[in-house]
Amino acid sequence: MAQKKHKEWFDHDLAQLLALKIATVYPEFNRQGFITDIEGGVEQLELKARLSYFSDRFLEYLPDDYPQAIAILVAILGAENSQETGMMSEYYWTLPIATFIEEYGLEHYAESIKAISEVTKRSTGEFAIRPYLKAEPKKTLDIMQQWSLADNFHLRRLASEGARTRLPWATKLTFLIADPHPVLPILENLKDDPIRYVQRSVGNHLNDMLKDNYDLGMNIVRDWLQDASPARRWIIKHALRKQAKDGNLEAIEIRQAL
Repeated sequence: MAQKKHKEWFDHDLAQLLALKIATVYPEFNRQGFITDIEGGVEQLELKARLSYFSDRFLEYLPDDYPQAIAILVAILGAENSQETGMMSEYYWTLPIATFIEEYGLEHYAESIKAISEVTKRSTGEFAIRPYLKAEPKKTLDIMQQWSLADNFHLRRLASEGARTRLPWATKLTFLIADPHPVLPILENLKDDPIRYVQRSVGNHLNDMLKDNYDLGMNIVRDWLQDASPARRWIIKHALRKQAKDGNLEAIEIRQAL
């Protein structure tokens, strides 16, 4: 049997799974209406549109009160993910919930930020956090700085990944391209993180920064090289891969020395 494409995971079967989970905590939920609606609407859609379609159905079938609706969705999340993997496999079904927060939660900031943190502990809130960063940059970056010190490594990773200026499949964070300094305390907190999942994000974050703010990015790299831990050495090497590939001699020399 041919393996499903990623977009095809968000289909009739997922509608059934979500309907069952929701009805367990919200018995009034119109399971059959939700399932039938999904089945008739997603077939011709690509991945992002499918996620939005699920999100729109949450809006239609859950209570009109957003705090009540998001509380129901958070209640179905189950156990936290203790692994560095699985966000796009075992926990793929949480992505429509993240999309619901991204698309409909901005007017309920506190409830939505809390929900993003809960989704992240299973999967990722890296896309859901973007509208909140744009609408309330200082407030949101302050929270993300707190996440960068959290015991939960998924939250620490989100503190970096969610603020990446050039996050793939997301709109650019132009205000951080114009001035990356507000995010530097987050990166500083994460520069020696012991978890490779977090390290990869920090390296990718620096890689993004080097594309738009090269001098600042390289100054960070040079500073971090002093008494660098093994974790930090890996981050730096990962961050400089694009510069080295493009023939940047300093980047090549640093990577060879690490």
